[in-house]
Amino acid sequence: MEIRYTRPEELDLVMEIYDKARQVMRASGNMNQWINGYPSREMISEDIVSDNSYVLAEGDMIHAVFTLIGGEDPTYKVIEGGEWLNDEPYMTIHRIASNGTVKHAADICYDWTLERTDNLRIDTHADNSIMRHVLDRNGFIECGIIYVSDGSPRIAYQKVK
Repeated sequence: MEIRYTRPEELDLVMEIYDKARQVMRASGNMNQWINGYPSREMISEDIVSDNSYVLAEGDMIHAVFTLIGGEDPTYKVIEGGEWLNDEPYMTIHRIASNGTVKHAADICYDWTLERTDNLRIDTHADNSIMRHVLDRNGFIECGIIYVSDGSPRIAYQKVK
């Protein structure tokens, strides 16, 4: 298995993974995250073109996808009910999803990312009990609440190597 940039011709496969992730969210009671077509095909296409989209792949089979962005995330400038672990440069993971074919696929993605940065941030919806468990299992620390571009709150996490 490898983690590599997402190829433009894989957009349909990636969107299928996001569809599957939305189904899992709904089945687990998370009705408020990734709604109204989020993440959109256009957004993911832009992630790919910008070399911010990565896949966990084995040959032609894609098991997971995520967006990794370096630099300051504007939605992370204000945090309520807590604070970031530090103010050092960081990378952010967004839009991580798995099709369920590899156990602990997110763990593999986090480990790979932490080989490339000492400081990683991520956020998730309060209703996303699955992701919250995965983040806890991987040693991420809950730091407070941030607000995404539509104004809705997310629980912010950070892991420092």
